[in-house]
Amino acid sequence: MSDRLLLPRLTRRALLSGAAGAATLAVASPLRSPAIAQQGPLKVGLMLPYTGTYAKLGQFIDEGFKLYVQQKGGKLGGRDIVFVQVDDESKPEAATDNMNRLVGREKADVVIGTVHSGVAMAMVKVARDSKTLMIIPNAGANDATGPACAPNIFRSSFSNWQTTFPMGKVLAEAGVKNVATITWRYTAGSEMIDAFAENFTARGGKIVEKLTVPFPEVEFQALLTRVATLKPDAVFSFFAGGGAVKFVKDYAASGLNKSIPLYGAGFLTDGTIPAQGEAANGIRTTLHYADNLDNPANVAFLKAFKDKTGKDGDIYAVQGFDAAALLDVGLSAVGGDDKKRDTMIQAMGAAKIESPRGPLSFNKAHNPIQNIYLREVRNGRNELISIAQEAVDDPARGCKLT
Repeated sequence: MSDRLLLPRLTRRALLSGAAGAATLAVASPLRSPAIAQQGPLKVGLMLPYTGTYAKLGQFIDEGFKLYVQQKGGKLGGRDIVFVQVDDESKPEAATDNMNRLVGREKADVVIGTVHSGVAMAMVKVARDSKTLMIIPNAGANDATGPACAPNIFRSSFSNWQTTFPMGKVLAEAGVKNVATITWRYTAGSEMIDAFAENFTARGGKIVEKLTVPFPEVEFQALLTRVATLKPDAVFSFFAGGGAVKFVKDYAASGLNKSIPLYGAGFLTDGTIPAQGEAANGIRTTLHYADNLDNPANVAFLKAFKDKTGKDGDIYAVQGFDAAALLDVGLSAVGGDDKKRDTMIQAMGAAKIESPRGPLSFNKAHNPIQNIYLREVRNGRNELISIAQEAVDDPARGCKLT
């Protein structure tokens, strides 16, 4: 069954939909699922960017989440699912109002969101205050599972620290001595650069300069000119979405890639390679996913996603898919009764998911524990080179749950 609901004051579009579908991937819960109670649908709020720089990312998270629900016959934990879809436009200034309306007026039982770290932190505050269950399917702001952690806040994605810390070891062991960094001047950029620098400098490396540009600006020429002057051994960068496409193409066009190799957080080349073309070839990144992971869950996921959407799945789709899998664990433990909140949260915290990315579990702050892979762009995809670090557990600095 599918119905469309217009929420003009809340978002550009909103959608209520159920789904029906086929096979699913394995999710393990430590608790047995009791008999499913007869209840009304669970309302899931999807607060994601459907327009702007991160539009493609938001769409893939949306499609990944809905694919899992479809594979479960339109139900999670035996409970029918309906959606309210909100375009957050990656605008932090509108996030609190959007989240309050979603939780208050629309009475979403669970909220899934978002991509932009600034938007996510505003959402986290509302979720904490309202005790609404929230799963973050992308935004890596360290504080979300650090000082702002809460029993009702989970992540199916990563912390900013987690994705780039291992690259410090990779470059140091490769003999790289001097690195210039480039990113947007906002939370995700600074945290990813700082995590890389923490590990790299601890191993004797030197950051010669940290270069930044305001989010979401994509004029990079001045920074590239500065890199040419600095002549570092390598450049380490974080950009994502449309910004990543422009940066990688500009870097190649400047000729710097011929003498100064470009490395980055995995988002630099995830979901962007078709638009970057040959400019992306040879770029090495670290992330919790690689396109050619050959575990059964990933093989099944990529086929199902392609069959449903006609597109190649990526980490954003995986994170959406795993957000639904995590919610399924919680709802299964309580027979679909989300009012049994403590039991539901306990089950989600203890979940062990056979994800397309590999083994996925959660620490006491509800941040994923997961492998971080070293990848290189080859043959139009991010191909696995090695596991940069196994079972990386974010330190959750400042979280009182740990």
